[in-house]
Amino acid sequence: MQPDAPGAGGADTSGAALHWRALESLYASAPINGLFASRLEIPGEGLARITFDVDPACFHAAGAAHGTIYFKMLDDAAFYAANTLVTDRFLLTTSFNLLLSKPIKGGTIVAEGRWVSGRRRVLVAESRLVDEDGDEVGRGTGTFMRSRIALSGLPGYAGTA
Repeated sequence: MQPDAPGAGGADTSGAALHWRALESLYASAPINGLFASRLEIPGEGLARITFDVDPACFHAAGAAHGTIYFKMLDDAAFYAANTLVTDRFLLTTSFNLLLSKPIKGGTIVAEGRWVSGRRRVLVAESRLVDEDGDEVGRGTGTFMRSRIALSGLPGYAGTA
């Protein structure tokens, strides 16, 4: 099932769009994201797009992005795609499978996340990484479960929703 994108023609002030903007703010406020040149955009329900600038500070000894960078990008995109469907609780990653298909030598990488299934306790989402040439360089699938952490209690989220 493909989630619908928000309507065109002006700012969307629906409850869903406010939730998505609050998730974008939550991402930006997370201390870990201060280590990465990245930005989250949520274009619609069940979707997330994160743009990362990968530079040599992220490289392993052989001159390409370390696998931890792939995991970070793929997990975040899938996580936020899934959390668009949950408006009251922060999700937790319970499992994540990776496929690393091409070395990342730097540049701008886009992580695209998409919710696949589940709406109650466990949600499944997938993500892929696309390099500047439009090539897929990685793919992942994760399961995420609702935590006991209220989104409304998180400072980065509460400031906008």
